[in-house]
Amino acid sequence: MEHVQAIVIGSGCAGLAAAISLKQSGIQDVLILEKDDEPGGILNQCIHNGFGLTTFHEQLSGPAFAERFEDQAEKLGVRLKHGTMVTKVNPDKTVEYVNPQEGYVTISADAIILAVGCYERSRGAVEIPGERPAGIYTAGQAQRYLNMDGYLVGKRVFILGSGDIGLIMARRMTLEGAKVLGVAELMPYSNGLPRNMKQCLEDFNIPLYLSHTVTHITGHDRLSKIEIAQVDKDRHPIPGTEKSFDVDTLLLSVGLIPENHLGDAAGILMDPHTKGPVVDENYMTSIDGIFAAGNGLHVHDLADFAAHQGNKAGEGAARYILHGASAGRILHTAAGENVGYVVPGILHPSCLPPTIEFYFRVRKPLQTSKIIVRSGSQIIRTIEKDHLIPSEMENVILAGKQLEGIQEDLIIEVKENA
Repeated sequence: MEHVQAIVIGSGCAGLAAAISLKQSGIQDVLILEKDDEPGGILNQCIHNGFGLTTFHEQLSGPAFAERFEDQAEKLGVRLKHGTMVTKVNPDKTVEYVNPQEGYVTISADAIILAVGCYERSRGAVEIPGERPAGIYTAGQAQRYLNMDGYLVGKRVFILGSGDIGLIMARRMTLEGAKVLGVAELMPYSNGLPRNMKQCLEDFNIPLYLSHTVTHITGHDRLSKIEIAQVDKDRHPIPGTEKSFDVDTLLLSVGLIPENHLGDAAGILMDPHTKGPVVDENYMTSIDGIFAAGNGLHVHDLADFAAHQGNKAGEGAARYILHGASAGRILHTAAGENVGYVVPGILHPSCLPPTIEFYFRVRKPLQTSKIIVRSGSQIIRTIEKDHLIPSEMENVILAGKQLEGIQEDLIIEVKENA
């Protein structure tokens, strides 16, 4: 059986950044396993700009952003096997994969990083009643068809959900000559970034129907009409508020879920809120030597953030390979008032890295507020914020020394000023 120091599963920006970080941290034998025929992941179909602002301090398209990492990984001597499907990750840090050249292979490693990305919720996940005609796609499917295959999926389009991919596709399809009749959002606020709301809807006069959902689909062979309705505070349709639209296409932008069938099968502990692994300050999961980063850990707003987290996971995996696992007592992090989740979920107070970044999202839009990081009654840090929304991931950076003496679990909460 072949043995390598580190295996990275997935070559999106998080996986590439993790591999680069491993190399830069002194790990010589780094292998990336990628199921597609080329690296880059979802970035290859994201031809709009806006990538790289925090990483490279310039605006790049998705493919150009990925190419920067690909070039760097190649120069550092990272090995990449594309067209390679990982079928199983085992707790003993062996990985089983298959490809046309080698057939079925088992390989072992000192450390494994899961950078497996995420997938879109489908029509089945949102339970839209009606027939099953052609013309219903996830926003990511439509993006791939248009940007990579040159196929416009429809001419009269409605979008359910105000996620960023859906907003970007509203603009993209409008520019290609389609008529986007509107976007319905179940929540009373948008789930997309403010810049995408402005650039993709407002600039093109595309209506946004907040607190609305699709209640019926009509069409036998091809979609011909949808019905939307306003929902109450319990998200139930309100009779008498229905509106109908003659459309041939419905795009679903109703959320992303970390792709973690490999982690589940390996027995990795998952966070019920993020749907990704529970990790410590080094991004190690509940299984010794297996790490996670990027959208496979929790869904990020920006690819730059996923790449940054991949870099940190690479550093953590390198520390593990060179020095072993963190030891000592364990504390947990927890989501307090108005916070949905916190990553990382586990801390080792006696052996923390110089700095730790905590990621979280608020549960609802909040105006002037205070982020509070505390351990029991001990306040470690407070941060004033003018505006917080669920669609924007927040982070707090703490020095490891600030947490060395804490005795109780770490809580991150947000209190809205009176």
